[in-house]
Amino acid sequence: MRLDASGKVSLDHIYTAPDPRTYFQVLRPLGYCVPQLAKPYFDKLIKEYRETEHVAVPSVLDIGCSYGINAALLKYDATMDELYARYDGSGPATRAGLLERDQDLSRSRSPAHALRFTGLDASAEALAYAHEAGFLDATVNADLEANDPTPAQRDRLAGTDLVISTGCIGYVTERTLTRVVRAQDGRLPWMAHFVLRMFPFDPVEDALAELGYRTARVDEVFKQRRFAGPQEQQGVLDSLAAAGVDGSGLEEAGWLYAQLYLSRPQHR
Repeated sequence: MRLDASGKVSLDHIYTAPDPRTYFQVLRPLGYCVPQLAKPYFDKLIKEYRETEHVAVPSVLDIGCSYGINAALLKYDATMDELYARYDGSGPATRAGLLERDQDLSRSRSPAHALRFTGLDASAEALAYAHEAGFLDATVNADLEANDPTPAQRDRLAGTDLVISTGCIGYVTERTLTRVVRAQDGRLPWMAHFVLRMFPFDPVEDALAELGYRTARVDEVFKQRRFAGPQEQQGVLDSLAAAGVDGSGLEEAGWLYAQLYLSRPQHR
């Protein structure tokens, strides 16, 4: 088992396959569920934004979107259980067959919400699938940790109303979020990030405050997935201890946990 610097098992290969089958078949036994748990919080935030800002079709940027999971859940009211069954290997055997079936879903299922979804991810393969399937309306294939967006990427990021993520913060830092905000030409999109507990959010919160945000943490904690084994669990517990976070009753019981941070312009 290969661990990354955070103590988590490296699952890089599940994000670069040409279709989502590997992603879901690897994560299903681990009980990966944070997008499902995040869904009602994102729904509530989008509804509040729509009513407060009088925007009929909010534009949502999902950072670290992989195969468009959050978009499928929020736009088409899919569930994680539905997606696990959809990509369990019993359906179409080819990428083309999977895409055709997913395109039928995105065409035939009335959107639960009028939303425009842009996905930002380093995996060109995952973005291509999500876009072709109809889950994402636009994509930005970029590493904004290392580079400023190109003019074309900046155009796609511009006009974002809400920024969401479910697990990428810690690998993605304030550098990416600052570059996203600066692409808005003065506008401050609302944000909601589910962040694993071993990753301090303070540097992100401080950087956002300098841009004009206030951030609040929701008291509840959220299961992300089970540990892949004792080695990963110990690696994460070590990272938690180094960050001054007590894993008693949570990570010590066998699950990774996330916390939700909500960031809005200070006048809101």
